[in-house]
Amino acid sequence: MKILIELTCPHCNSPNIVKNGKKSNHTQNYLCKACSKQFISEVARTYKGTFFYITNMIKMMLVRGMGIRDISIILQISIEKVLKTLRTSEYQILPAKTHYDCLEIDEFWTYVGKKQHKQWLIYAYHRQTREIVAYVWGKRDLETAKTLRRRLKQRGVTYDYVAMDTWESFLSAFSEDKKLVGKEYTKGIEGNNCKLRHRIRRAFRKTCCFSKSLINHLKAFDLAFFYCNYAYI
Repeated sequence: MKILIELTCPHCNSPNIVKNGKKSNHTQNYLCKACSKQFISEVARTYKGTFFYITNMIKMMLVRGMGIRDISIILQISIEKVLKTLRTSEYQILPAKTHYDCLEIDEFWTYVGKKQHKQWLIYAYHRQTREIVAYVWGKRDLETAKTLRRRLKQRGVTYDYVAMDTWESFLSAFSEDKKLVGKEYTKGIEGNNCKLRHRIRRAFRKTCCFSKSLINHLKAFDLAFFYCNYAYI
């Protein structure tokens, strides 16, 4: 008795596929004529890292406070597979609206390699929708604060008020806007800072997990911001 397995492309779901040689371990390789991508069937897979669902699991675990080595051990895949998934991820956020009643802004301190190599995140947050509207990386200075304001304007975002603490760079960068100054107006973004430190392992305050690569560091935050805004990966 023969068992027939109907194959479709895992990338575009097209049934228009042909055989395309064999891998070094003698498993059959296939080519999708619709999207021109190659793949092997799920039945022939022996290494778990080649399963398509593993990639989504890695991303979900990355934004739920798990480190690279933890994910590698739990999923029984290589560390390089986890790092490759992070490095090749492409996630960006866009404002959900063009006008907000009030945006809260704050800075967030992280580091890469060692604590002397500080990486400052400055971002705008809308408390009612819990949305991260825009963010920039740089030094903790006036120029980075100005870059955030330019980013908001470039994306066509307007607002009635901007809430901030008493940091002089914020006051100068947003001097033309109506401001609410004081910690009582930034409770929303302060709470979101706490959520980010729970979501991103390399941002934990007390941990041995930290970024060794700047690109991995930025990608991890891009992924987490996308998750926070859309709750979907």
